[in-house]
Amino acid sequence: MRVTNAFSRIVALAIAFVAIAACNDDVYSPGTPPLQPTIVSATGDIRAKVVEYRALLGDPANGGTAGEQPAGRREIAWDGAGANPFNNRNDFPAAFFNTNVKAGAVFTTPGTGFRNDSLKFSEVNAAYAAEFSTFSPTKIFSPIGSNVMDVDFQIAGQPTPAQVTGFGAVFSDVDIAGATTIEYFDGNGQSLARIIAPMRSDAAGLSFVGAMFPQAVVARVRITLGTGMLGAATNDVSAGGTVDLVVADDFIYGEPRRIQ
Repeated sequence: MRVTNAFSRIVALAIAFVAIAACNDDVYSPGTPPLQPTIVSATGDIRAKVVEYRALLGDPANGGTAGEQPAGRREIAWDGAGANPFNNRNDFPAAFFNTNVKAGAVFTTPGTGFRNDSLKFSEVNAAYAAEFSTFSPTKIFSPIGSNVMDVDFQIAGQPTPAQVTGFGAVFSDVDIAGATTIEYFDGNGQSLARIIAPMRSDAAGLSFVGAMFPQAVVARVRITLGTGMLGAATNDVSAGGTVDLVVADDFIYGEPRRIQ
């Protein structure tokens, strides 16, 4: 009987372990196999693909509503009146979209700052007026002193780290294949995916790319804009320069959710 009882206990423990594992099948950890994202991209007339990506992330668009919302997505279009005092300056607040506008996004860059521009960066370099287009008029965005920026996600209106299901961006004037990218990281800094924005295909010069994961696992994204940074003496490859200058328009991302 003692052998039988011991065997029964082992079987019971095994069943319990399987049951617990089954209950946690939807919990992501860095040791699990990589989650495969759904990728949406377009160049030229990008409107239909942007709509498709919004639908993937879900409705409603939660705007600047504070706190974690039960469903939907967030969008940054740069055109709100609250940002007007910082237009066409190199000191756009890195936390503007989680303090002034509570959208759960905080920016960092190895450069010197950020610029929200309503004049297509023509005050930085007059040649840029003919370089860049907008998706949602009239403002576009770039880091200053670098072509790289990170977006960290937080609970909207709070300094609490968060994760999202996906992130996408509109880019203006992608001329070199493979140079403009978005890389996705989990809460431990592990890279989940790196996707490439397609090259421009028409005079408007707009591109879009975004990825969505099956779960909210993205704590940060790194955006690389072309191969060089904006500057008074720096021209784009299409204007006789040696670097591909790219700026950003709309950011679209899933509702920031508390890290479990």
